[in-house]
Amino acid sequence: MPGRLQKEIDKIKKQILSLGAIVEERLQKSVYAVKNEDLNLALKIIDTDSQIDELEIEVEEECLKILALYQPVAMDLRFLVAVIKINNDLERIADYAANIAKRFKTSYKDPDKFRYDYTSMADLTATMLRMSLDALVQMDVDMVYKVREMDTDVNIMRDEAYDIMKKDIRKFPDKAGKIINMYLISRHLERIGDHTTNIAEEVIYLIEGEIIRHT
Repeated sequence: MPGRLQKEIDKIKKQILSLGAIVEERLQKSVYAVKNEDLNLALKIIDTDSQIDELEIEVEEECLKILALYQPVAMDLRFLVAVIKINNDLERIADYAANIAKRFKTSYKDPDKFRYDYTSMADLTATMLRMSLDALVQMDVDMVYKVREMDTDVNIMRDEAYDIMKKDIRKFPDKAGKIINMYLISRHLERIGDHTTNIAEEVIYLIEGEIIRHT
């Protein structure tokens, strides 16, 4: 049975990494759509959001099946618990990527467009996501703490976006709703950073059995 269990765990690992790659691509495309005013790409991201939901359910069902059939312990048990949580965080990241596309869709035909460059913030969150998944594969604790530090930078960028748009609202009070719509993109990216940090912190739980959230 140990050999069969290991095969099932290896299968789950491939599934969660595949899901992570898909989510990372969606994040990059959503920001690309905003920056390049690509409405068709934004609509595609919105319309295919349910695919991520289906993949999330598939991974969770596989984890629950393994728990029921093999009753794993120690590292194997922690791995499955961590994957279930990571799986949920990846689905939420995909939701926020779709929300970014929706924000762009809302303002696309607006003659009074307010555009802000989120490239640096998006690149940083995408790097965090890639590093958190690499930490899972490599069981790299040091990388986890680097991701947590980067999350602080993402929060700073969100605050900077808030300050810029607050000034714009003062200049154009009649355009406040449109500016807030664009500000929410920074909020979505900030939340993506939070969920990515959650993924990284699950690696600590997997390796050391310690929960470090909120610390």
